[in-house]
Amino acid sequence: MLSSLPNLLTLSRIVVIPLLLASLFLPGDLGSWVPLGLFIAAGITDFLDGYFARRYRQTSNLGRFMDPVADKLLVASVLFVLVGIGRIGEWDLIPATIILCREILVSGLREYLAELRVGMPVSKLAKWKTTAQIFAICFLLGGPAVEGQFDAILIGQVLLWVAGSLTVWTGYDYLRLGLKHMMAEGS
Repeated sequence: MLSSLPNLLTLSRIVVIPLLLASLFLPGDLGSWVPLGLFIAAGITDFLDGYFARRYRQTSNLGRFMDPVADKLLVASVLFVLVGIGRIGEWDLIPATIILCREILVSGLREYLAELRVGMPVSKLAKWKTTAQIFAICFLLGGPAVEGQFDAILIGQVLLWVAGSLTVWTGYDYLRLGLKHMMAEGS
């Protein structure tokens, strides 16, 4: 099933990570536009892999495993490099770290609950968190290219705080759900 279109699209998100990160070091505005374009393309593949998997009945265990892993690898690696090149500053490390910690927590909870055959559906608030996070990263990636027109970096940083705040809320919701099942099992 590795060669199915949905799985190839998912794997392409992982393959693009080194290219996206390296493109941040291109000279001038290319160092903003190219990584932004690659990040947006990766986001489109995230939509398309699920769409094609459902549409053509090509869902697979590999796809169910790799899709969230590819998403987390992409976001984590971009956040790390944005810190390294200074687009995420000192105070903005707080929401970036919260986002990364929540991703690890939710992954662990999902793995644990899967053993119990308990699903952990994505909440609407978590979708809003993801939307704020994606827009934050887009503004932080493309920001220097539009520096003269408006402060995209500031918008990205504000959105990162919005995503970080929603991350705390959704992380708590997921943890509460997980603990409910852990406590029931221990009884």
